[in-house]
Amino acid sequence: MRAPRGTQWPRTLWIVRHGQSAGNVARDCAEAAGLPVIDIADRDIDVPLSELGRRQATALGHWFGELPPDRRPDVLLCSPYVRARETARLLRESAGLPEDQLRLRVDERLREKEFGILDRLTRFGIRQKYPELSDQRVHVGKFYFRPPGGESWCDVILRLRSLLEMVTREHGGERVLVVAHQVIVNCMRYLVECLDEAQILAIDRRGDVPNCGVTSYEYQPARDALVPDLVNFVAPLREAGAPVTVEPDALAAPKP
Repeated sequence: MRAPRGTQWPRTLWIVRHGQSAGNVARDCAEAAGLPVIDIADRDIDVPLSELGRRQATALGHWFGELPPDRRPDVLLCSPYVRARETARLLRESAGLPEDQLRLRVDERLREKEFGILDRLTRFGIRQKYPELSDQRVHVGKFYFRPPGGESWCDVILRLRSLLEMVTREHGGERVLVVAHQVIVNCMRYLVECLDEAQILAIDRRGDVPNCGVTSYEYQPARDALVPDLVNFVAPLREAGAPVTVEPDALAAPKP
């Protein structure tokens, strides 16, 4: 993907999934017990980090803080969801980067994919309550399937095109750190790497994006493009002794 005419890519773009959330834990329990509904009272937007998620965010922040000063992020773009905002806050604090060194900008276009009437349902719950939707999702495929009241991956990609245009317009030449969600990470990869449906779904099938995993790109002037550098990088978590978790999104419809 090329930057729009008259604009410039950031020098570095990091895309980070939030740390493990309380919703991830509740989902695992519900799936293991064969329950139809994930037992969590919070709205998806209000689901906080788990204790492990806070450790993961802190560990990643130390890694960013240890980068040379001219390699650290200049601006932090964050989903409005609590688990992403907590990750961003802990990351910035543990990196030792105050507001005047790392600007924080919350952007609703980075919010989680909306799951509509499938929100909080497990795989068993979807099949039990909406068997026709389960069949339709398999037929259409997750890239194009839009549950009632929710979004498809294409819908997410549409809003992220707008976000990337803003990044090239307002943060060209800067180092930009994005903290968001699993689907956001994959859809950003789709855009930046100019992938197609088959390619991004093949990546998705290989496994979930790790919590606090880092995918990054460096700008290469000769190609006038962002070139992949790190993919689902979790070494900072392992070095800090924070377990790596690769659970599905908190209240997301599961993989087929």
